Amino acid sequence: MSFDAPWLLLALPLALLPLWARPGPWLANTWAASQPRDAASQALDTGLRAAAVLALAATVLALAGPHRGEQTVERLGRGAEIVLLLDRSRSMDQSFGVAAGPAPRGTGADAVTHYMRLRHQGRPKSQVARELLARFAAGRPDDAYAMIAFSGVPLRALDFTEKADAVQAAIAAVDIGRGLAETHIGLALEQALALFEDRPYAGSRIVMLVSDGGDKLDTDERERITRLVRRHRVSVYWLYLRSANSPGLITGDQAATGGADNEPEAFLHRFFSGMGTPYRAYEADHPEALEQAMADVARLENLPRTWRDTVPRQDFSRAAAGVALAAVLLLLLADRWTIRA
Repeated sequence: MSFDAPWLLLALPLALLPLWARPGPWLANTWAASQPRDAASQALDTGLRAAAVLALAATVLALAGPHRGEQTVERLGRGAEIVLLLDRSRSMDQSFGVAAGPAPRGTGADAVTHYMRLRHQGRPKSQVARELLARFAAGRPDDAYAMIAFSGVPLRALDFTEKADAVQAAIAAVDIGRGLAETHIGLALEQALALFEDRPYAGSRIVMLVSDGGDKLDTDERERITRLVRRHRVSVYWLYLRSANSPGLITGDQAATGGADNEPEAFLHRFFSGMGTPYRAYEADHPEALEQAMADVARLENLPRTWRDTVPRQDFSRAAAGVALAAVLLLLLADRWTIRA
């Protein structure tokens, strides 16, 4: 513990003065020395003297400014280091475009899904993604988060931190109006992977790409991204928000024979699949599928991790002043109850 004004501690011995204070005048109805020993009165006298000592000592401490300075502590938890890579292109301002369909009978899971689709129908994909990302981050307090929003160029919104308030503020801050028409996922991926540079490996590392479109990367970009993913040992999760008229992520024989090359989404999916590193793609054509994909990521990436956390300065002046106030109030109450001659 440190003090802002340590010289004031020289006044602490004055707090012992109540121990030598003489009692007030006796009531003129008897001789006190003739009374038997009263343990309750002695306890009350000792308690009031202790309260006076505490009031003076706590006041001196409060004026001296006690505090504990900033320090670094090691913490242990279960989670991962996650870079949230959020697409803010103009297409993300559109809705999923999926009709809710007829209401099912009963009150089971199908009815809940129908209600959720009605609730989110017509809402922008970016808004739904931000809400679900905020809920995802709130449910994983031991994760370290960084965030990049991108369209034509990446915009770093947050460096790695475990501070929940900073993460929630960064997710809310990417609501910057209408997005641009361009989308450059390759450059954003390189920026996201560069965030792991010079960081000690302390557990799972994830780049969570939330986008409704793909990108045709040139050969140099593919080589750089593959090299960075392997060097930093990063898992890539793509939460693909499928639009109403999108063909989706083409897989199987059509993708293997190159039939997907004309679609940026399928091209990017095929590139991720061939990097030789952990990769999962989730095709979400409605908000419930996106929420299920995030729940799956939370279930898969939950390994032990250690990190060093900076604890800010803690000021104890208010606590000391509160103790002094409580002691003074006790003395005032006792004075009010004192019988006067």
